[in-house]
Amino acid sequence: MAGPPVVLWQQEVEGLLHYRELVPRLEEALGKFSRRDSSEVIQPVRTTLTLQKHHGFLGLMPTYMENDGVLSTKFVCFYKREDGSSLPAVQATVVLLDPEYGNVKAVMDGELITDMRTAAVSAISAKLLMRPEAEVLAILGTGKQAFSHYNAFTEMFSFKEVRVWSRTRQNAERFCRSVSGPVTACVSVQEAVRGADAIVTVTRCTEPVLFGQWVKPGAHVAAVGACRPDWRELDDVLMEAAVVYADSREGAMAESGDVILSGVIVLSNCPNNIS
Repeated sequence: MAGPPVVLWQQEVEGLLHYRELVPRLEEALGKFSRRDSSEVIQPVRTTLTLQKHHGFLGLMPTYMENDGVLSTKFVCFYKREDGSSLPAVQATVVLLDPEYGNVKAVMDGELITDMRTAAVSAISAKLLMRPEAEVLAILGTGKQAFSHYNAFTEMFSFKEVRVWSRTRQNAERFCRSVSGPVTACVSVQEAVRGADAIVTVTRCTEPVLFGQWVKPGAHVAAVGACRPDWRELDDVLMEAAVVYADSREGAMAESGDVILSGVIVLSNCPNNIS
């Protein structure tokens, strides 16, 4: 039987892993999941509990990889915060268990894991689906997922221009000062996405913020923020014109407001959401 559990928090692991190392491991895991072999990966659709008083949700995300001997669960709380709130929008913890004995092997701060995993999967989708000559990246949102997506996309690809939009000019300018390369802060979504080859939406909006009439044909859209059935980031025009891929068709049909409310059909499991 394994020894006492290990506890790891964000500051202990930050900087130890880069996206070029993470992406191949996630590609392998996503491939196993897509093959639907229960001895490879069992990962049911996330179970969600509403925290009505606090305008939030608790998500439970278990997975079991029998052949690899991996049993884990992520607990994630996410909230619809008011603009300017000092409270975190997402808090997550990952627990690793011994599949034979059932004991806890490690408890890990899930914030960095969530940020990097989500951005890496978006980058995998761009690797597979984005036009190779892509030059302009637009990021809608300036929260933690915006930072992780900036890091993943600029590490994996060579964009000539990066733009960002936020609901407040202050947040957009702070984002530009915080990242390692040049970024243009845009005053509107339309300005940010005009002519963009890749668009990342990480806004947690409940109403569409990205409209199809603004998106150029062939653009790659990584839609991340609308993770509840009644939340939207993309309008019907864009959804109906797009070819839609998801890392989990079942998850998208159960949780993605962009998919559910637009009525589109998810054609295939693929490492991300929209192309």
